[in-house]
Amino acid sequence: MNAEQRRKKILKILKESNNPITGSELSKALGVSRQVIVTDVALLRAKGNNILSTPQGYITVDKIGDKKYTETIAVKHGHSDIKSELETIINYGGKVIDVTVEHPLYGELKGMLMINSPNELEQFIKALNDTKAKPLLVLTEGVHLHTIQADSEDIIKRIKETLKQKGFLIDE
Repeated sequence: MNAEQRRKKILKILKESNNPITGSELSKALGVSRQVIVTDVALLRAKGNNILSTPQGYITVDKIGDKKYTETIAVKHGHSDIKSELETIINYGGKVIDVTVEHPLYGELKGMLMINSPNELEQFIKALNDTKAKPLLVLTEGVHLHTIQADSEDIIKRIKETLKQKGFLIDE
């Protein structure tokens, strides 16, 4: 299989999957290194394919909108409250699509989270702790946005009420 065929196969695999697929999984399936997959995905993106990189792996943009209601919420908290905030959203049936901060030099910085379950949350928290990477909220004294999705407006309302009770939601 040449490079062009491999990229077509990567795109096909991603479009057929309802879940993110890691670079390691793709490399095993296609018999190449993970770095080759990273390069192939970069080239696919450069050609206009909407592929997102999430903590769980690669996914196509069309797979993220599986919930009916979407809202962007503004929150503020410290590093130690990340798990509590995200657990609140997940436990009420929400999905955390991303995190966004407004940087004074670079403008809007966004990280794709795609956290939809307790297991995905645990994987994210483990990666946060293992990598010792700083979360985006450190750039803005804890202020950040999340795009969240849920199956109903009522679920989003309950999520927001609970985040407000915990002191995380920034009042409008």
